[in-house]
Amino acid sequence: MTGDSNQQLQHRTVLLKEAVDALVWRADGLYVDGTFGRGGHSRAVLGKLGAGGRLLGFDKDPQAIATAREIGDARFEIVHDSFATLADALSERGIERVSGILLDLGVSSPQVDDPARGFSFRHDGPLDMRMDPTRGESAAQWLARATQQELTEVIRDYGEERFAFQIAKAIVARRSESDRLGPLASTRELAEIVAHVVKTREKGKDPATRTFQALRIHVNQELAELQVTLEAALALLEQGGRLVVISFHSLEDRIVKRFMQSQANVPPLDRRLPLRAAELPVPPMKLLGRVMASDEEVAANPRARSAVMRIAERVAA
Repeated sequence: MTGDSNQQLQHRTVLLKEAVDALVWRADGLYVDGTFGRGGHSRAVLGKLGAGGRLLGFDKDPQAIATAREIGDARFEIVHDSFATLADALSERGIERVSGILLDLGVSSPQVDDPARGFSFRHDGPLDMRMDPTRGESAAQWLARATQQELTEVIRDYGEERFAFQIAKAIVARRSESDRLGPLASTRELAEIVAHVVKTREKGKDPATRTFQALRIHVNQELAELQVTLEAALALLEQGGRLVVISFHSLEDRIVKRFMQSQANVPPLDRRLPLRAAELPVPPMKLLGRVMASDEEVAANPRARSAVMRIAERVAA
C-alpha cells in the first residue's frame, strides 16, 4: 500500500483517553473491547493493565482481525465475531464476570474510506456495506429482493429519512430496468438515484447520507446487536464494573441512554409498605456521566463531532 493510501485509510480513535480512563478502574481486571477496529482503545487499555490484567477484543471485520493478531501480548485475545456473541464467547472461556466493557459503535475511517467496502457515497465501489464481507447478505443483494414497503421502512426508521417512500419507489423503478441496465450494484449509482429524489437537504450534508446509514445499519443488524449486547453486559459486569459506550448517531445513543437510565432507576414503591432502609431495592447500575469530544479533538478529527460517550457502573452484581 502506498504512503498516500496509508494516510487515507488511517483511523483516529475517538475519545481515546476519556474512554480508557472511564473503563479501567482496576489494573488486574478482565476487560472487553467490543469493537477492536484498528486497536486504538485496546492498545491503550493494555497500557493501563498490570501483569494480571486481561483484555478480550471482538470485531467482525477481517482487516481488524488481521491488525489485532499483530499485537504480541499474552494478556490479549481477539475474537472474530460480533460483540453480540459476548455472552457465549465468555462462557466458552469459563469467564463469569468482567471488570469493564467498551463499545465504540458505528463504522471506522478505514472502512468508510475504502471504496471496496461500499460504505461511502463519496467513492464509487460495490454496494456491499457488510462489516464482515465473508458472511451474510450484502446491501446490493438485499436491495435486489426487498419490497417497496421494506425499503421504505428501513430507510425511514434507520435513516430518519423523510423522503423514504420516494427513494424506495425510485429503487424499485430502477430494479425494473435490471434486464437492460444490469443490477443496482454500485455506490455511485445508488447515491445518484437518491440525489435525484431528495431535492433539499441540510447545508453541507449529501442527499444520500441518511439512506446509506440506514442500509448499513440494516445489513449489519447494528441496533438489534447493540440491544442484545447491552443486556448481556448487565449480567456479565462485576460489582464496580464499567460499561462505556461511544455512539455516533441519535438512534444508537437513544438506545444506550434509555438502557442505562432504565437500569439506574427502580420502579416507584408503594409508600404504605413498611420497608426499612436496608430493604429498599437498589438499581443495578449507576450513571457516571456523558462525555463529548473537545473542540480540539473535533478540529483534528471532524468525525468526532457527533460522538457521545455514556458511562455506567454496575452497582449490585
